[in-house]
Amino acid sequence: MGAEITLQVSDEFHGKRLDAVLGGMIADYSRSALRTLIDEGQVSVDGTVQTKASFKVSAGQTLLVKMPEPEDLDAKPQDLPLDIVYHDDDVLVINKPIDFVVHPGAGVKDGTVMNAVLYHFPQTSTLARAGIVHRLDKDTSGLMVIALSQVAQHKLIKAISKHLVVREYEAIVDGELTAGGTIDAPIGRDLNNRTRMAVMPEGMGREAVTHYRVMEHFRAHTRIKLRLETGRTHQIRVHMAYLHHPLLGDQQYGGRRIKHIAGASEQLDTALNNYRHQALHASHIEFEHPVSGEHMAFDAPLPAKMQHLIELLRADYAEHGAY
Repeated sequence: MGAEITLQVSDEFHGKRLDAVLGGMIADYSRSALRTLIDEGQVSVDGTVQTKASFKVSAGQTLLVKMPEPEDLDAKPQDLPLDIVYHDDDVLVINKPIDFVVHPGAGVKDGTVMNAVLYHFPQTSTLARAGIVHRLDKDTSGLMVIALSQVAQHKLIKAISKHLVVREYEAIVDGELTAGGTIDAPIGRDLNNRTRMAVMPEGMGREAVTHYRVMEHFRAHTRIKLRLETGRTHQIRVHMAYLHHPLLGDQQYGGRRIKHIAGASEQLDTALNNYRHQALHASHIEFEHPVSGEHMAFDAPLPAKMQHLIELLRADYAEHGAY
């Protein structure tokens, strides 16, 4: 973490929520970013760590906030390929392949989507994070919308925060899901492993809601479609692991153990063993154009490797029936 900020609660903030008070006293951070600091135990009230954003503070209390180190995002333009689905003066929609990091961070200084966007759309150099308003994990493929103007960036961020941007995914999970449903379980930084996220106890973490439905059954796996109501880090991966149906191939959240399926073809066995990233693809995105107001909707086909695996699983199920 970076610098520590000490704040004294004034009379005007008496009885207000902790996240609202911090938002009113620290101008350079969004309320969602401050909520994340609270979730991660970086805020104390009168010397006691407080992880509940809704905690009501009192006048005269002392708040200590451990601020994060500023990210070094001095990204340079790089001539990297982008799979452009759509663009105009204000928005860009791309289909991101796996193994393509969205923006520089710890251990990744270049070779990212941000570097590519800065090269192909130089006007984004004046925008925060080069216009990137949401992200996909390195090993998740699919659709992203990126702002190309300040007005578009402001409105897209607002639309995402109000859950007005529709994001749908396709995934293959371990085990048999008999029906769809909704997972409403808060997510925060795993208290035992800071590189992971986890479903948190009541009163901790940030709201996270994932809707899912079954698309296709296989012998030992299920193909599902998911829709995000919120967009927390690793949300789908954490929620499906919480249901004990982790994403196939997810090395971090429990889908890394490849089960041998009795009677499976050598081709299917090989395909399963070679699938070393989560089987997750952002297949659909839908939003109101931030400038024209036009309704925009885009779809991206499954990556060839994921489609091939589905075809093998489908053939195996047709041959052997239920597992």
